[in-house]
Amino acid sequence: MNVLSVLRERGFIDAVTHTRELETYLDNNRATCYIGFDPTASSLHVGSLVCIMALAHMQRAGHRPIGLVGGGTGLIGDPSGKTEMRQIITREQVDENKAGIQAQLSRFIDFDNGRALMLDNAQWLTKLAYIPFLRDIGRHFSINRMIKAESYKARMESEEGLTFIEFNYMLLQAYDFMELAKNHDCFLQMGGSDQWGNIVAGIDLIHRTLGKQAFGITFPLITTASGIKMGKTHKGAVWLDPERFSPYEYFQFWVNCDDADVGRFLALFTFLPMPEIEQVKHLSGASLNKAKTILAYEATKIAHGEDAAHNALKAAASVFGRIDVPNDLLPGATIPRGVHSPASDESVPATHLARNGFVDKALVVDLFTQTGLCASKSDARRLVKQGGAYINGNRVSVFDQMVSANDLDQGEILLRAGKKKFHKIILD
Repeated sequence: MNVLSVLRERGFIDAVTHTRELETYLDNNRATCYIGFDPTASSLHVGSLVCIMALAHMQRAGHRPIGLVGGGTGLIGDPSGKTEMRQIITREQVDENKAGIQAQLSRFIDFDNGRALMLDNAQWLTKLAYIPFLRDIGRHFSINRMIKAESYKARMESEEGLTFIEFNYMLLQAYDFMELAKNHDCFLQMGGSDQWGNIVAGIDLIHRTLGKQAFGITFPLITTASGIKMGKTHKGAVWLDPERFSPYEYFQFWVNCDDADVGRFLALFTFLPMPEIEQVKHLSGASLNKAKTILAYEATKIAHGEDAAHNALKAAASVFGRIDVPNDLLPGATIPRGVHSPASDESVPATHLARNGFVDKALVVDLFTQTGLCASKSDARRLVKQGGAYINGNRVSVFDQMVSANDLDQGEILLRAGKKKFHKIILD
């Protein structure tokens, strides 16, 4: 099975240009492909995982991926998928963010011995001369076609409108593709579905300037079964940086996914064989929860390493009780099998409270003092202010937050103060 079929089977493909020609090209060449990453933060998040995993699949199939950091375009801002102008960032911020992104991509892609490349479009974009660029590149672009692109239409219909700076973005991204084709033999660009117009513009520019055929693949916007954008929670983004979002929190993010998402997420975010994943789609109840544990372990292992995944599994057992991982469930996974039980000295203390009159009436900070996690209400407020108070893995952000129905997990609430202090509340 070629890599395009693998990506299609696992749910990556939204649209492809020149399908037959691309299949032939991938079957008969060690292709070089690229995806651009916006350096607006020092960490990528789970919303970027589809793109990252696609590059990893390309490499596993023998092709060469390029991670292109937009050090040049990041100084302008991509209007794609945005209804307002992105904040302009400095060169120093771009350099700092680029280092963080490369470190994270290295978890998924092997950059040793030229098997993958990490490039920065600032290397060529910041050296462009305006008049020659307009003459040699700008003449190939039709304004009529550009304003029909979804990335431009959304901004033009917004209150803020589309700035001239952003209007140049399509030309610059197309120029990136041409530069990579010319100097790195890269003729395949991949990206989210909002990048379709920019990718097609690059394919057209390569044809006009180099006389060669290039290709594009876009991926769908991944949402959860509840319709929420992938990687977004009410406490913010699910970062790949372990300092921003710990491996344990990352593990729990996957454990807490919707039942309807388990099979799809296993296909997208792990490398487990599809026949094994197909079996999971028929599970329910406790068996499906065990599959979620394996999903969490595999996803954490890929993003943070096997040791971090193992520690997260042990921590989950200590906090939530015994975890059973049967031998015959997703056998391709490397998760330790058998029963994982909490160590006796790590058992979580619990308090039983009456369910009546609890939801939408009790303050979360009061629970921290009532259970002894904090010595006083002022101590609890200080913990919230410092970002160390959690309810069921979600950071408590305001002092007067009430306990809501969303905070209950099968009639239980797990409070955490700092990294190691836990207390379970069981509602009777």
